[in-house]
Amino acid sequence: MNVVVVESPAKAKTINKYLGSGYKVLASFGHVRDLPAKDGSVLPDQDFEMLWEVDPASQKRMKDISDAVKGSDALFLATDPDREGEAISWHVLDLLKKKKVIGDKPVKRVVFNAITKKAVLDAMANPRDIDVPLVDAYLARRALDYLVGFNLSPVLWRKLPGARSAGRVQSVALRLVCDRESEIERFISEEYWNLSALLRTPRGDEFEARLVSADGKRLQGRSIKNGEDANRLKALLDGATYLVDTVEAKPVKRNPGPPFTTSTLQQAASSNIGFNASRTMQVAQKLYEGVDIGGETVGLITYMRTDGVQMAPEAIDAARSAIVDQFGQRYLPEKPRFYSTKAKNAQEAHEAIRPTDFNRTPDQVRRYLDADQARLYELVWKRGIASQMASAEIERTTVEILADNKGEKAGLRAVGSVIRFDGFLGAYVDSREDAEKGEDDDEDGRLPEINAREKLDKNKVNASQHFTEPPPRYSEASLIKKMEELGIGRPSTYAATLKTLSDREYVTMDKRKLIPHSKGRLVTAFLESFFTKYVEYDFTADLEEKLDKISAGELDWKQVLREFWQDFFAQIEDTKELRVTNVLDALNETLAPLVFPKREDGSDPRICQVCGTGNLSLKLGKYGAFVGCSNYPDCNFTRQLSSEGGADAEANALSEPKALGADPHTGEELTLRSGRFGPYIQRGDGKEAKRSSLPKGWKPEDIDHEKALALINLPRDVGKHPESAKMISAGLGRYGPFLLHDGSYANLESIEDVFSIGLNRAVTVLAEKQSKVAAGGGRTRGAPAALKELGDHPDGGTITVRDGKYGPYVNWGKINATLPKGLDPQSVTMEQAMAFIIEKGGKAPSTKAKPKKAAAKATTDTKKAAPKAKTAAKAKAPAKKTAAAPKAKKTGT
Repeated sequence: MNVVVVESPAKAKTINKYLGSGYKVLASFGHVRDLPAKDGSVLPDQDFEMLWEVDPASQKRMKDISDAVKGSDALFLATDPDREGEAISWHVLDLLKKKKVIGDKPVKRVVFNAITKKAVLDAMANPRDIDVPLVDAYLARRALDYLVGFNLSPVLWRKLPGARSAGRVQSVALRLVCDRESEIERFISEEYWNLSALLRTPRGDEFEARLVSADGKRLQGRSIKNGEDANRLKALLDGATYLVDTVEAKPVKRNPGPPFTTSTLQQAASSNIGFNASRTMQVAQKLYEGVDIGGETVGLITYMRTDGVQMAPEAIDAARSAIVDQFGQRYLPEKPRFYSTKAKNAQEAHEAIRPTDFNRTPDQVRRYLDADQARLYELVWKRGIASQMASAEIERTTVEILADNKGEKAGLRAVGSVIRFDGFLGAYVDSREDAEKGEDDDEDGRLPEINAREKLDKNKVNASQHFTEPPPRYSEASLIKKMEELGIGRPSTYAATLKTLSDREYVTMDKRKLIPHSKGRLVTAFLESFFTKYVEYDFTADLEEKLDKISAGELDWKQVLREFWQDFFAQIEDTKELRVTNVLDALNETLAPLVFPKREDGSDPRICQVCGTGNLSLKLGKYGAFVGCSNYPDCNFTRQLSSEGGADAEANALSEPKALGADPHTGEELTLRSGRFGPYIQRGDGKEAKRSSLPKGWKPEDIDHEKALALINLPRDVGKHPESAKMISAGLGRYGPFLLHDGSYANLESIEDVFSIGLNRAVTVLAEKQSKVAAGGGRTRGAPAALKELGDHPDGGTITVRDGKYGPYVNWGKINATLPKGLDPQSVTMEQAMAFIIEKGGKAPSTKAKPKKAAAKATTDTKKAAPKAKTAAKAKAPAKKTAAAPKAKKTGT
């Protein structure tokens, strides 16, 4: 019996069928161990020794694998064919060696790019050893990400409250989004005019020609700057006679693009079928692992994490055969097409993403797939087969026309194109690529018959005013493309990086465009001011190149870490003397358009509008940054930073209370105001005035007297419960909308329910909540049990995830921090928990806190247990140390 280890149970089931009864295929369920989120997981002063920890679920899976290996003849490690897959195999083998179950059994590594019977059997017949340089590259990358995240994030926590985390790739990607927003804010729109003439041939056919020259000069796209020049040229064209100077028709060939890589698949899926990067990878994973096709589980596409653009020779042959069958002989080029990538630092270690069988057309498999799978498979199939098809043949006609108005001359041009043979366009058209190539709308379609030296009649002259527009915000697709061009990150990391930026609330998505939140812009500005090198695009790309050289066996991974850590640690140490006032001064200048947006009246945006004398500036509180007046406490004006920046920030400031009318019950004035924590309604004045924050989703501009009155008078009596005769009330609390009856609470789905729910529905909601509690789905007494222990806080005490009366929360000592809605309690990481605790009001980890000893179950990447590292507080000055410096402090990713 031979044991085969793969990542997923879906792959295990499929591959077991291919290999037969002589093999037992087991799944590791991804990585079996990782660096624990605590101090000392990577030890720079121990030459970057790394401590690994196996979680309880992985321990059980490793036991199953270990038990199977004990009685086996051989072990085959068949994890994915990339760096992460190689690392999983290495981890599994290392743990099995420590359990002493390998002995003299042969251990082989097998890789296959597609989950088909032929691919799997061919791989099993050609095994190899574990690729040590590839594992080294994984270790270097993992250590770098840990060292950056777990050292840089605490600096953010201390110097920039409200910031969640920083990361080696994450922060650079965020900078791209923020830099684009700054470009948009600095952009000054310019006026320009376009002129065209609607002309008619002697045969009565109409067409349009654009003005391209005048006064003996070529006109560029925005040469006509104002209406005066436009009107002068329009008058010239209105009174001119028109003569065709030349007509040139020439054939143009358009070649297909290569099959998909990870990034181009994500871009095309975003543009063509509206998938975000994460969704694209989820669906692609399923297509790769296999789908039941008529009783047989078959992988439909090749491995989907790749930057290679080439297909295997047998796949090219299959594609060419399918082209003849599906489209005809004319669509087959004389020779196969071969591609090379243009992406920076691309490794091209694997094939491009393609169908495993080109004869398996989208129409044939559609009934076996769900809607998303069918759409993505069709995209992959069409792009793959188009990459080997004949070029499209296009005839492009250019007509040059002379306009003469009593000696004043101008030149016009008309361009049209006709597809003479569609070629690869018969299979695949990507509108995104057309837009990038600058194809003009007026080039689409055929021009009428036009002959050189013939006269034309003028029907109409059009002059249209335009204004230049700022560069567009990044979409997920365009950001991925930019990251790939710069060599930042790798294909397998793009989706995770974008998700992290969204989860941290550093960016928001609006109409598929990425908009930096004020939190994200503050973090980026801070890093650009005080950690410039580590958010530079070239530095990050050069580091990626070094990691690639490690995987090729050209560089020693620990030497790369030593060089990086020496400078990085020195930079971290320098920030210890950094004062918050220095931070605020730097951010005020860097983020001036965000912090001090221009005012419509032209007044100085840095002067407080309330007191008229104070200077506005960024302030830092435990809940993040806000804008406040220098005359505090005499002037208590504050406002939040707008998440969208620009004029919106001032529009949302509510620097003066907005009167909404009187409360008819009390006679007190209702006003809409803005405070440090956002807009709110206030009734009356003074310290005893009642206040109520606007619920999530309510915009200040939509608030009228009726809404303000309803909000300020919460909680609302719904009616007496028919059984207890006690009042049921509806209100809005810290944890959202609720019902209250006899001391028991029940959540409501939306704020609208608070104002509209009737007695019958309220009784039902309360009964459903009580039934859930009775069935064990809730707790009514005692301290909630811990759902998950995350580890020890650097300052002592265990951090746990618990389920309470108002939902799941993170607990550390007396600090309870509610988890965001929708976040799975079981998926909470230590880094997330620390961020929630800090945001709730807990202090950041002490810089002098000594690390806890590694857990008993931790393992190391060497045979000896790692000695305890010295703390940064006891370290010598970096200039006197070698590259090995004190170990990382705790924080995010």
